[in-house]
Amino acid sequence: MFENQPKGLYALALANTGERFGYYTMLAIFVLFLQANFGFSAATAGNIYGGFLALVYFLPVLGGILADKFGFGRMVTLGIVVMFIGYLLMALPLGTNTVALIAMFTALVLISLGTGLFKGNLQVMVGNLYDNPEYENRRDAAFSIFYMAINIGAMFAPSAAVWVMGWAQRTFGVSETDAYHYAFGVACASLIVSMAIYYGFRSTFRHTETTSAPAKNAGSAGAKADDAHHGVSDKDRIVALCLVFVVVIFFWMAFHQNGLTLTFFARDYVVTSVSGIVGMEFNVLNLLLVIFIVYALFGLFQSKTSRGKGISAAVILLSIVGLVYQYSSQAESVAVSAPIFQQFNPCFVVALTPVSMAIFGWLAKTGREPSAPRKIAYGMLVAGVAYVLMCVASFGLPTPEQITDPAMASGDYRVSPNWLVSTYLILTFGELLLSPMGISFVSKVAPVKYKGLMMGGWFAATAVGNYLTSVASWLWGLPVWIVWAVLIVLCLMAALFMFAIMKRLEKVC
Repeated sequence: MFENQPKGLYALALANTGERFGYYTMLAIFVLFLQANFGFSAATAGNIYGGFLALVYFLPVLGGILADKFGFGRMVTLGIVVMFIGYLLMALPLGTNTVALIAMFTALVLISLGTGLFKGNLQVMVGNLYDNPEYENRRDAAFSIFYMAINIGAMFAPSAAVWVMGWAQRTFGVSETDAYHYAFGVACASLIVSMAIYYGFRSTFRHTETTSAPAKNAGSAGAKADDAHHGVSDKDRIVALCLVFVVVIFFWMAFHQNGLTLTFFARDYVVTSVSGIVGMEFNVLNLLLVIFIVYALFGLFQSKTSRGKGISAAVILLSIVGLVYQYSSQAESVAVSAPIFQQFNPCFVVALTPVSMAIFGWLAKTGREPSAPRKIAYGMLVAGVAYVLMCVASFGLPTPEQITDPAMASGDYRVSPNWLVSTYLILTFGELLLSPMGISFVSKVAPVKYKGLMMGGWFAATAVGNYLTSVASWLWGLPVWIVWAVLIVLCLMAALFMFAIMKRLEKVC
């Protein structure tokens, strides 16, 4: 998995980890902040959340166009600076007045613009590492590693947000609404770390920072890309990519409910405290120890030396001892807060990435590995299954309006957190099928002179899907299972469309 990859991959991945840690720290509490600080309704908060995510993922189109003209490296650097200013504005406790509202919206625009300059172009640089024929066959694995690094940052973000807010309240006696700003300040610090990594290891990927010139001779990277797609025109490739972009809109509409309706569900319908084994799930250290065990098991069976096997066995043993200690010292009752649920998806991504790579590696050796478009279609089906589980969990629950009735104060209707945790697990399977493979597909299929623009197109499709997340918040007030049923139907329709055009998509692979 990690063998024979260019060093630049790890430098770029770690730089992205720092930036994503800050972004997901903010996102874990953003909707709750909107309601607590400004008193917005679920629908209004959902519109702001969806609009912000849409900008975050649409502006890479602009970032890609600028990078194609001025270079990827310059745009990445500018993006970090602009994001920093935005997060700094979010960290200022300006209250609940009009000035605070203007400052918040200004911050959201700056964060979105900075992300647009940074995110897509960094990923194009990763793809450029693999234009070298020496590394071309490792492209899919590289994007899986890169995607895993993103989620390492995201995994710790919810715990960081909750911990910093609690620390601020205990240490400075601030209110809950003021404590949110301390958590937003974490993003500023994470960007400083990201910038340090980027420039500290720049020599390993400097050659990827400039735009790729169109092929003019058989020895250029562009010519080799054209050779790889012999008989397929640039128009065919662009059309195929646009068709994929249409499909992934609906995946992100369903997936990014994690920061919206799934967070509302966690706050309003899940029990507020747990104990025993279930309580272990809500400590990120325990999740990290489980991840150590997963990776060490791969090392134990794949290592070719006794020393490697011994180290892997020691890691497994120490991790198990750590889990036993954690269980024995755990409080009798563990509090369950809504933001903390957002740690499960990135945790599952990190834990399951080597599993998915091993499965697809085995399928590739036997000649049965699905194409990237087929994996994307399967990802849509899996996302639909995740919301089937939420439907089952939600049947018979009171509506959001009904739970405000004083008669519901006992909270007897609240359900086990494992319903939501299991949903995140299934969504993660869908994400691993769709997201890293989709990014890899774009970097492989996009015409050389339009790489930045096409990667921006991927993010534009994600932007549309992210804005459409707000549709589910408009339905928040109906019986909850109806919200999930709508998402199931959309996922199934997108999957069926994908299978209908599969031959056309696989032609350009």
